[in-house]
Amino acid sequence: MTDTLLPTAPQPLEKERDGYFRKGCNPLAQTGRSKLQNQRAALNQQILKAVRMRTGAENLLKAATNHKVREQVRLELSFVNSDLQMLKEQLEGLNISVGVYQSTEEAFTIPLIPLGLKETKDVDFSVVLKDFILEHYSEDSYLYEDEIADVMDLRQACRTPSRDEAGVELLMSYFIQLGFMESRFFPPTRQMGILFTWYDSLTGVPVSQQNLLLEKASILFNMGALYTQIGTRCNRQTQEGLECTVDAFQRAAGVLNYLKETFTHTPSYDMSPAMLSVLVKMMLAQAQESMFEKICLPGIQNEFFMLVKVAHEAAKVREVYQQLHAAMSQAPVKENVPYSWARLACVKAHHYGALAHYFAATLLIDHKLKPGADEDHQEKCLAQLYDHMPEGLMPLATLKNRAQRIDLGKSHLHRAISQHEESVREASLCTKLRNIEVLQEVLCAALQRSRLKYAQHQDEDDLLNLLDAPDIVSKTEKEVEIIPPQFSKMTVTDFFQKLGPLSVFSASKRWTPPRSIHFIAEEGDLGFTLRGNSPVQVHFLDPVAVQDVDCKWLTVSEVMKLLKDSGEEDIEMKVVSLLDSTSSMHSKCATYSVGMQKTYSMICLAIDDDDKTDKTKKVSKKLSFLSWGTNKNRQKSASTMCLPAVGVARPHIKKKLPSPFSLLNTDSSLY
Repeated sequence: MTDTLLPTAPQPLEKERDGYFRKGCNPLAQTGRSKLQNQRAALNQQILKAVRMRTGAENLLKAATNHKVREQVRLELSFVNSDLQMLKEQLEGLNISVGVYQSTEEAFTIPLIPLGLKETKDVDFSVVLKDFILEHYSEDSYLYEDEIADVMDLRQACRTPSRDEAGVELLMSYFIQLGFMESRFFPPTRQMGILFTWYDSLTGVPVSQQNLLLEKASILFNMGALYTQIGTRCNRQTQEGLECTVDAFQRAAGVLNYLKETFTHTPSYDMSPAMLSVLVKMMLAQAQESMFEKICLPGIQNEFFMLVKVAHEAAKVREVYQQLHAAMSQAPVKENVPYSWARLACVKAHHYGALAHYFAATLLIDHKLKPGADEDHQEKCLAQLYDHMPEGLMPLATLKNRAQRIDLGKSHLHRAISQHEESVREASLCTKLRNIEVLQEVLCAALQRSRLKYAQHQDEDDLLNLLDAPDIVSKTEKEVEIIPPQFSKMTVTDFFQKLGPLSVFSASKRWTPPRSIHFIAEEGDLGFTLRGNSPVQVHFLDPVAVQDVDCKWLTVSEVMKLLKDSGEEDIEMKVVSLLDSTSSMHSKCATYSVGMQKTYSMICLAIDDDDKTDKTKKVSKKLSFLSWGTNKNRQKSASTMCLPAVGVARPHIKKKLPSPFSLLNTDSSLY
C-alpha cells in the first residue's frame, strides 16, 4: 500500500506553506469531550493498577500453601475484583455519555452512540532510530534529528485530533507515515525495542507490543472512533446534517471493517474480529437510522404511498437493530460489550418496529379510495407491505371495505402500543439509559401518540375481535454501505526520504558502508552502463552521489549531466553494494585480478570533483581504478566496465572516440 504513495523524488518539507502535518487539539482545553477523555485516561490508570494487584494476588494464591494465608489472599482478591468491576462500570458510563458528543442544537431525536478514542503512552523513537540509521544505512544519525522529532510531534498530535475532517486526515497521515517507517526501520527478522502501549477502549486494560502492528491498528481504531464522533456531532435537524451523519457512520464502518480484515491478531479485545464485527454492525445500524430520519425530516404526509414507504423504512431500521442486539448477546463479545449499548439496541428495535406498525395503521384507518385513484398500484403496495395478508383478507377488498381496514389498522396499533411499552420498559431497566432525558421523552411521546390514535377508534369488544397484525416487510430505497478508507487519495511525504527510494533503501535490504572509487573521464567511453532511475545503477555499479550531490533520487540523465560537467577531471564516486546474508562485504567490492576481468554491481551515492587538478597543466596518462579495456573489448561491448590486469599498460589510442555524452538519449545510457 505504501509503495504506491512514494514520491518520485524528494520534495522539500515546507512546514509553513503546505502544512506538512497538522496539530491536534489543545490537550488542556476544558471542553466536554476533553474532560471525558481525561476521565477515561484516569480510569485507565486505576484499572491498570487494579489488574496488577489482581495478578499479584492470583500468583500468591497459587504459590501459598498455608491455609490462613490462602484465605486472606482470597478475601483480598474478592475486594480487588469488586473494585475492578466498579471501575469498568465507570468506564462503561463514559462509553454511553452520548450527550457530550451530540450536536449542540436542541433536537428531539434519539441519541446515537459514538466510540471513545483509545489512550496511549508516550513513545521515544530517537535512540532506536538513530542507532538504526547509523548501523543499517551507515549515515550520520544526527542529520535526521529533525525528521525523528517530526514523527514524535505527529504522534503526539494524533492523541488529541480535532473532531472534524482535519482530525481524520491527521490520523490518516500518521498511519501512512507508519507504513513508511515500518519499511525503513523495522526489519521482519528482529524486534527494535520500541514498546507501544495502548489501552482497550472498552475494558481499560493496557496492551503492549514491540512492533508497529498495535500502533497502526490503534490509529485505525481511533480514526473510526473519530468518524463516529463527527457523525453524532452533526445537526440532525437539517438535510445536510443528516447526510453528513450517514456518511460519517458509513466511513466509520469502513475503517473498522478494514481494521478487522487487515489486522487479524491484535491482542486488544476492542479490536478483536468478533468485537469489530459488532461495531461495524452498530455503525451501519446508526447510518440506517439516520437515513430514516432524513426521509422523515420534511414531514410525513398522510398519503397512502408515503405512509407505505416510511413503514417499510421503519421496519428496516428495526431489522438492523434486531440483528445488532442478537450479535451483542452472543459470546464472546457479550461479556465486554457495554450493557447500555445492548439495551439501547433492543430499545431501538422495539421503537422502530412500533413505528412501522403505527404508519401501517395510519394508512389503513385514514385511507380513502377516491374515484379515479390508481387502485392497481395501491393494491400492489398493500400486498407488498406484508409477507402474506391476514387470513380471509384480500388487498383490494380490504382497501374498499372500511370496516376491514379499520379492524386491521387497530390490530397494527395494538402491536405498536405493545412494542412502544416494551421499549420504555427496556430503557427503564438500564440506569444509564434511564438518565438520558431526551431518550425517555422520545419514547414516551411515541407511546402516547399510538395510544391516542387507538383511543379514537376503540370498541369494547376489540380484545376479542382484533386480528393478529402481520409483520411489516423491511425495505429501503437506499441501503447503507461500508465506505472503505481512501488512503490512496491522501498525499503524505515520507519524513525519511533523504535515505533514498524506499524500494531500495529499506530495512529488508542491507548495503555495505559507502566507499569511494576514483576515475578520470578521458576521451572515449568509460566502459560501463548507467541503468535505472532513482537510484541510478552503474552496470554493474549503482551510483549514489556525484560531486557531493545526493544521487539517490537522480535519473540517468541527471547523473550523466553531472559527469559531463566534470569534464576530464579526476572524479570520485561514492558507491555501496547490496550485502547478502550469504556473502561477505568484500566479495562485493571491485578488485584487481591478474589476467581476468570482473564486473560488479553497486549503487552510486555521490560523485566528487578533484578541484586540486590544474586544468592548464598537462597530466600524464595513468591507469585509473575504472580503467579502459582494450580497444577490442570496447568495440565488442561498450557497456562493460573492464578492470585492468595488474602490470598491463593501456595501449595508445590514436583515433579519438565520440564523446560519451552523445549517447545520452535513453534511461539506459552507455558510459
